[in-house]
Amino acid sequence: MLNLQSIAKKYGKRQVLVDINLSVQPGEIIGLVGENGAGKTTLLQMIATLLKPTSGEISIDGLSYATNLNAVRRKIGFVPQEISLWEHLTVEENMVFFEKLSWKQQSRKQLRQLCQEMNLVEWKEPVHTLSGGTKRKLNLAISLIHEPKLLLLDEPTVGIDLKSKQEIIAYLQWLAREKQVTIFYISHNMDEIMNLCHYTYCLGEDPFYEKFLIEQGQRVYLLK
Repeated sequence: MLNLQSIAKKYGKRQVLVDINLSVQPGEIIGLVGENGAGKTTLLQMIATLLKPTSGEISIDGLSYATNLNAVRRKIGFVPQEISLWEHLTVEENMVFFEKLSWKQQSRKQLRQLCQEMNLVEWKEPVHTLSGGTKRKLNLAISLIHEPKLLLLDEPTVGIDLKSKQEIIAYLQWLAREKQVTIFYISHNMDEIMNLCHYTYCLGEDPFYEKFLIEQGQRVYLLK
């Protein structure tokens, strides 16, 4: 489904990623871990088409990123670590606003159903009145309006309550199992990585994450 071949990324003379190769299949949930500065967010942003690799090729469902950018973007949902919502608007108004920017049209009923699937029951409430966990759910719901087949998540549960974390994780598991959505998941929370991900890629030179996850019985692949 998603293939990266010999991906490298440089910022000036600074080499961030070197010769990254990976292939993932529909319905897989893949962890991405490593120390700060290892290049996790950079890699995710390249997969999300927000950054271009210095060298190498990325493709999804046989479509090259280099020659089919619009078609590729229709297949991808990206949730950055920063919450990006209109605080003065309600949940409903945020969903309708972002639906108008989406690749796929959805009715208000369909938008509300999407929210309810992840136990986001607030609808008429202004975003600024919501808890951090509810805002995270809304951020996730917005990324799914166009029904992407690849979902990229950068620390999607950081700073929120345990109940919201568990609800988000349960929904992601359902999404992968029932909708065959492929999910990349960046987190420093090893419990989440072990409970959610089918296997994990470790970025960077520090062997800590690789050793820890192997000891816990997690399938791990090392990316330099």
